[in-house]
Amino acid sequence: MKHITLFIAVLLASAGLFAQDNDSEGSVMKFDKSLINENGQVVYDYGTIAQNSDGTSEFTFKNAGKEPLVLSRVRSSCGCTVPTWPRKPIMPGEEEVIKVKYDTRRMGRIYKSISIYSNANNSPIVARIKGEVVKQQDLAPKKDSSVGAPSAGNN
Repeated sequence: MKHITLFIAVLLASAGLFAQDNDSEGSVMKFDKSLINENGQVVYDYGTIAQNSDGTSEFTFKNAGKEPLVLSRVRSSCGCTVPTWPRKPIMPGEEEVIKVKYDTRRMGRIYKSISIYSNANNSPIVARIKGEVVKQQDLAPKKDSSVGAPSAGNN
């Protein structure tokens, strides 16, 4: 019975060591700190943007692992959000960008997700875009009606 217990213990210890080596040797996607929100999520915040403006956002990331990183698929939650991503392997230490174009002809709040599939140890990753699309005139600063108006007593 001691031999069986010892054999099982050695087997489990070996499996644990193999798993640790696998994690430290693979590729790891690490996003720019400016894209990480207080909950640890990857988010690009457009804020308030004008209708028909450029809806391109960029998700900068680095391969923080020891093996080449290959993005196999990047999918958005709807057709109004179109991602483009690097198709070549990203070497350890290299930075790259995933671009996401949102259709700003659509008015209202934006909250869309982009699923990033790769060979990274932390795959898949869900990145998000958020913001609000408003009419151009709603973005223009309000004019002070008293500026430039003649005063009542100067006639």
